[in-house]
Amino acid sequence: MDKNSITGLVLITLILIGFWFFNKPSVEQVEAMRQQRDSLQRVEMLRQQELDAAARLAAEQTPVDLTSDEALEDDTVVNARNRQIYGHMAPFIEGEQQFYTVENNKVRIVFTNRGGRIYSVELKEYKTHLGDPLVLFEGEANKFGFTFTHNTRVFNTNDLYFNAKAQNDSSIVFELGTEVGESLQFSYVLPDDEYMTQFNLNTNNLRNLMATPRGSIDINWYVEMPAFEKGRDFEQKYSGLFYKYHLDEVDWLSANKNDSEELRTKVKWIGFKGQFFSSVLIAKDAFASALVESTVEENEASPFLRYNKAEAVVPVDFSTNQEIAFQFYFGPNRFYTLNNYDKDLELNQLIPLGWGILGWINRYAVIPVFNFLEGFIGSYGIIILILTILIKLVLFPLTYKSYISSAKMKVLKPQIDEINERIPKDKAMERQQATMALYKKAGVNPMGGCLPMLLQMPILIALFNFFPASIELRQESFLWATDLSTYDSILDLPFKIPFYGAHVSLFTLLMAATNIVYTKMNAEMTQSANQMPGMKTMMYMMPVMFLFFFNSYSSGLSYYYFVSTLITIGQTLLIRQFVDEKILLKKIQAQQKKPVVKSKFAQRLEDMTKQQKQLQKGGKKK
Repeated sequence: MDKNSITGLVLITLILIGFWFFNKPSVEQVEAMRQQRDSLQRVEMLRQQELDAAARLAAEQTPVDLTSDEALEDDTVVNARNRQIYGHMAPFIEGEQQFYTVENNKVRIVFTNRGGRIYSVELKEYKTHLGDPLVLFEGEANKFGFTFTHNTRVFNTNDLYFNAKAQNDSSIVFELGTEVGESLQFSYVLPDDEYMTQFNLNTNNLRNLMATPRGSIDINWYVEMPAFEKGRDFEQKYSGLFYKYHLDEVDWLSANKNDSEELRTKVKWIGFKGQFFSSVLIAKDAFASALVESTVEENEASPFLRYNKAEAVVPVDFSTNQEIAFQFYFGPNRFYTLNNYDKDLELNQLIPLGWGILGWINRYAVIPVFNFLEGFIGSYGIIILILTILIKLVLFPLTYKSYISSAKMKVLKPQIDEINERIPKDKAMERQQATMALYKKAGVNPMGGCLPMLLQMPILIALFNFFPASIELRQESFLWATDLSTYDSILDLPFKIPFYGAHVSLFTLLMAATNIVYTKMNAEMTQSANQMPGMKTMMYMMPVMFLFFFNSYSSGLSYYYFVSTLITIGQTLLIRQFVDEKILLKKIQAQQKKPVVKSKFAQRLEDMTKQQKQLQKGGKKK
């Protein structure tokens, strides 16, 4: 080959490479083509289903050429017709539904051979608020299976009759098997003292019996979630659908409205969450993708709260024998129970403890202390009281600092009034500057009373998340409250008040009353002539708003806020006995006589202001 031929081949190769590179589809184009392909596959599937329905109708209407012997039994005719319509799946189309039970000391699971699936789950340690067995789901309120095709006909395992085999106290195996060794097995294992159930899907020689259009199956899981608690609205608010991305964070659908999400990346688990109990499907590896949907039940008379549905894609190759492992978690949303499982699963995220620092406070402070006290004290009302006292002792330095700051503002009030009389209202800026100068000379920080309160806010908000989500308080009574996890009604009203409800919560009333007393004490300490108009009214409106906001909330939360505010009032009265306002005023007056020490930043700022004024004067002279 001469030089020119080699050069030509090289140029042609470079042209082809360049043509491929410049015409290579972008990531967006690849995604668009993938979506188009998936759409075409869905259309083809729907078209195939229509053809199957037409073929089934035609087959049912066509006489079956069985035999000339008219003495054949009816069941033989039916079996032959089913074989003609359904092919090798005919033996599994009809059958008698049977039930099998596997249980340990925590969970009772009833299985059915129809679909080889879980029929119902009962948590043996818990009851509903009416005292009935707590059943997470039962019967047709739960559907679990996947679709496949056989002889151009679409089937769902949820509708087929499996054979039960190899059952014992802790496990059961269901099988669809043919005479030639083709089999699909669903095996379940429930270990002792566990909420986690092992679920394995085993395939054997299914290449001719089952087919899927995409080399994967879509596991369809549907659950109608019943109500278990007394406060329906509150329980519905804290229920929902959660999911965890593979090697990524936990996310969820909106709890307050109908919502759905198409998860295009790998998913580790999907959970149907109630306020205190959850059902979670966990993949050993990961689901390739999923479609999740949650619908809220708006009829308050319905026994159900919401309807959750998940369609998870699992890669399967029926041409080879495979074992695909999953797990089901059926159990309480108890922090330490969920935390005992693989940390990478992050099942404890099912409990809404708050984000960021709020979650840290609950996880590393409130829950450990709460759990420690549980080991010694049987009454959860007493546990909340001790927890409140401990928190108030930790926060006492901030409470003391806040009181001293308010006391300083109070003793300075006569001087502030003098400034307000000397400087008219229309010179608001000058009045404000004079007031700030007084504060600075007296060594008083006007925000000193607010900052300690702001530092306490994360704890207050963290506990706001903790109490409604704490299963430990469920059905625990204290004083007149029969269940600290929901509202304590001392009077059921014959009508419903908008934004309030149809009952009266005593702990909420006590909380509002103590807040009014504390607001009055604060108003006396911080009264000022230049207070914003309407501010005093707003301060007293907050406790009234609490009446409406907390009336249907956890009585344990209202009880905590009531005790917390009561202790704060006691601390304030105690501090008053040791803080003499006359002595405090003398200290402030002594501070006012000292020269004001300016910070370097303040000095530089003042120098820059002077230079700017001098430049302005020089410009005017010219």
